[in-house]
Amino acid sequence: MIIDFKVGISIVRYFERSTKDIVIRELLPTIWTGDDFPGYDNIRLSYYQLESIFRLQKQDWLTALGNQKAVYLLTDKQTGKYYVGSAISDSGMLLSRWQSYVHNGHGGNKELRQLVKDEGFDYIKTNFPYSLLENYNGRVDDHLILARESWWKETLRSREFGYNAN
Repeated sequence: MIIDFKVGISIVRYFERSTKDIVIRELLPTIWTGDDFPGYDNIRLSYYQLESIFRLQKQDWLTALGNQKAVYLLTDKQTGKYYVGSAISDSGMLLSRWQSYVHNGHGGNKELRQLVKDEGFDYIKTNFPYSLLENYNGRVDDHLILARESWWKETLRSREFGYNAN
């Protein structure tokens, strides 16, 4: 169901008192299962959007992420710090890499592990969008992706001013 809601000045709204302000705009023919895959050049996901892809088993997303190698970017919206990562054959492609962030918030990265320890997993969930810098099909040599990851780390200076320790 899609509703329009007349916003008032109070911060807290009680449903019983607000029903007169709700207008049903549309009843969807099926259950909403999240946004469709927009193409590799248009990926920018919040933690909650990424988590819903796995929870709802969005096949278009799972197929697309499961077949790609990539260089990706995580940005801390609070501090502006970057983390540049890569997804290659050894790490299970982009699907597996991003699934590890949904699972634990750090994907095994030393600096992000420390951030989760210091600030908590909710900090990651709230402040880190996931986006692609470059994507490659599964047949591209892993060494090329690792070289491009290093190039982005140098370009964005994520070793000096971000979360990349390597």
